[in-house]
Amino acid sequence: MAFALSTLRLTSPAFEDGGAIPALHTGEGDDLSPALAWQDVPEGTKSFAVICHDPDAPLVQHGAYGFVHWVLYNLPASTTSLEEATRAGTRGKNDFGKTGYGGPMPPEGHGLHRYYFWVLALDKATGLPEGLKLRDLLTQIEPHLLGMNRLVGTYRRG
Repeated sequence: MAFALSTLRLTSPAFEDGGAIPALHTGEGDDLSPALAWQDVPEGTKSFAVICHDPDAPLVQHGAYGFVHWVLYNLPASTTSLEEATRAGTRGKNDFGKTGYGGPMPPEGHGLHRYYFWVLALDKATGLPEGLKLRDLLTQIEPHLLGMNRLVGTYRRG
């Protein structure tokens, strides 16, 4: 399956789709990953991955499209939610150069940014090592993608 939206639905009690991400979940706040929940999981799902990406980040800063804030994988099929500041799954490397979640922190004066939180349903249980970058993760999981969808939050640096 190509990277296309599916019937999988992703929500958060922290913010509505298209709404503002609370400071608690940003680099200006406590930098805690928000709680997430998903439903309408594709039949045959064996595991999940979660990604947070900011497509509005300056392109020249990292030589890639946008900025990756979170890469999380090896989540078993029984997982349909993540609590705030989750310790579930295996942490990949974000564009801050760290593993785990790094909250929104747009450059000073850069205006409103959109943050795409993605959940990806896979037809295979994964046992991938910690520290994968987004590109490496996608190379590994793309052949096993059953469905995916996103939740978009916004943030403007104060």
